[in-house]
Amino acid sequence: MRNILSSYFWWTHERGSLHYDVMVTLILLFLFVSPRFIDFKDRPVETVPLNSTEVLVKPAGQSDGSPRFLYQIRADQPGGPQVSQNEADRRASILRIIEPISGAVTIERDQPVLDAHNKIVAYNVWVIR
Repeated sequence: MRNILSSYFWWTHERGSLHYDVMVTLILLFLFVSPRFIDFKDRPVETVPLNSTEVLVKPAGQSDGSPRFLYQIRADQPGGPQVSQNEADRRASILRIIEPISGAVTIERDQPVLDAHNKIVAYNVWVIR
């Protein structure tokens, strides 16, 4: 048994042999089955547009048959939403940025995106076309 395990470890079997096929099968089983049972903690990272002039757009489903989109606007974007603005001014500045991209939209809600230091780096805005 020790010799078999040693030969598996050092991969000494010829291609097409029974032991080679067993090794390949074990590797493939590990690759395809292990993510269901092992938590590798690989979650998507919240993405913020890299440049202050970029706007990230993602589909966010449907609302009463109308498409809903999620726009992410950086807080340092020129003419964009600022922390010091009141609700009405912030929504107006959001619309000034979004409407040239997608036309007339209705803002459903907006939410600030915070970094690790609780500083607002962007705003998530859900809109309906």
